[in-house]
Amino acid sequence: MTDLRFAWLEITGKCQLSCTHCYAESGPRGDEGVLRTRDWFRIIDDVAELGAHSIQFIGGEPTLHPDLPEFVDRGLVAGLEVEVFSNLVHIGPRLWDTFSRPGVRLATSYYSDTASQHEAITRRRGSHARTRANIAEALRRDIPLRAGVIDVSSSDHIGRQRTHGAQAELSSLGVTDIGGDRLRRIGRGANASPDPDQSNLGQTGLDQLCGRCGHGAVAISSSGEVWPCVFARRTQLGNILDTDLATILSTARLAPPVTAGPSCWPQGGGSCAPNDDPPRP
Repeated sequence: MTDLRFAWLEITGKCQLSCTHCYAESGPRGDEGVLRTRDWFRIIDDVAELGAHSIQFIGGEPTLHPDLPEFVDRGLVAGLEVEVFSNLVHIGPRLWDTFSRPGVRLATSYYSDTASQHEAITRRRGSHARTRANIAEALRRDIPLRAGVIDVSSSDHIGRQRTHGAQAELSSLGVTDIGGDRLRRIGRGANASPDPDQSNLGQTGLDQLCGRCGHGAVAISSSGEVWPCVFARRTQLGNILDTDLATILSTARLAPPVTAGPSCWPQGGGSCAPNDDPPRP
């Protein structure tokens, strides 16, 4: 495995939403896994010592983990850039204070400029208004924020998705960093109906990967599993409860999967993160 530059830390499987395309199959019935606060502290420290410059807290919904502020602080103390990928459905005062710290940025997903279509994807009434309001609040507080518009229009229950309308609405709110991504046929996304206009979807499984998993990046789940990518969940490199991260990465041998997808970060060309590109180097 190449030198580590970035790590996804999937700190919980719990989420207020049950998005139709969720690659991690997160939802309200998810849990925080088996890793404890001390385990995550050790992981954050190890990631920094191995040369990474940035981490991204994901889930599930990372803001539901009660120790997220402590994890963010640990990352900053270790000299890491920190991004929290949140649905922004609910952010309390303590988290706003955490997100306002220098070196912290937010990322979120947005699906449509209409509440009905956005919520058909998130499966949570009121989620569109809450996410929209918290995007505006983050910008008011001058918190760096980027948003990804995820095209899941191959899910036939929502009709033709208003992705352009979503991008326009984000722009009108003041978001300047707007990206996009396609549906990945992994997790609940595997059950989506194929869209003839998205010929790069392929079949469920390895063809959804780019073939460069583990090049400069690693993902660690709340169960301790270590993957070369959050999408490569069937490729377990080891478990952090059994072996330290340095040993896992030094002994990892990755066979490149068959791929029909785009090139992925950090080599360039497309995106391979949960919803959009990982933090910029």
